[in-house]
Amino acid sequence: MAKTKITIFPRGKRILSEMGEQIKLARLRRKLSTAQVSERANISRPTLISIEKGSPTVSMGSYFLVLQVLGLENDFLKLAQDDSLGRRLQDADLQTGDRAPKR
Repeated sequence: MAKTKITIFPRGKRILSEMGEQIKLARLRRKLSTAQVSERANISRPTLISIEKGSPTVSMGSYFLVLQVLGLENDFLKLAQDDSLGRRLQDADLQTGDRAPKR
């Protein structure tokens, strides 16, 4: 089975890159090496380096494991927490179908 290519737009790449940089800075503030964090998270060192670069091919579970090692696992709960668009749609009481419309 052929692997499908992940397409991430430039804005998404910048967000992932910034998130990776923030994870790296959190690790450095704790004075932990990449070997220590990868061992504690039970992932390979190259995977951790990919996370710190903001690679879109790394699984969300690996990102979570690294955040857990750094004591930042509750930050995962902040994803989509402030869904202002969703709340406006809910407030407008727009009807949505069970499935997406067919093209």
